[in-house]
Amino acid sequence: MEINYRDSKLRKLCENNREAVRKLGADSAKKLQTRHSDMAAAANVEELPPLGNPHPLTGDRNGQFSIGLAGGMRLVFEPDHKPVPHKEDGGIHWGQVTAVTIIFIGDYHD
Repeated sequence: MEINYRDSKLRKLCENNREAVRKLGADSAKKLQTRHSDMAAAANVEELPPLGNPHPLTGDRNGQFSIGLAGGMRLVFEPDHKPVPHKEDGGIHWGQVTAVTIIFIGDYHD
């Protein structure tokens, strides 16, 4: 899957382990590396392994997808397609999402 980033800070967090450990802690940094590799290896969002409980979000984060890291931290992304592929019911067809933009890494419950 193609992975893009909302900004250079998120790119650095995903690609620089030292930065990830400093900002997220060792456990979340390690899981971030694993989840990022899983995303790069998957052909689409539905092929993500079940580790980290990948799932679509609702409410004010509708249209976004979350993967758990450690200690309440999450990696959140959205489709990077124009137009975004939708199912007949209007929901996002995650099986057709082959490019994403990482938009947030942290605990959105705070």
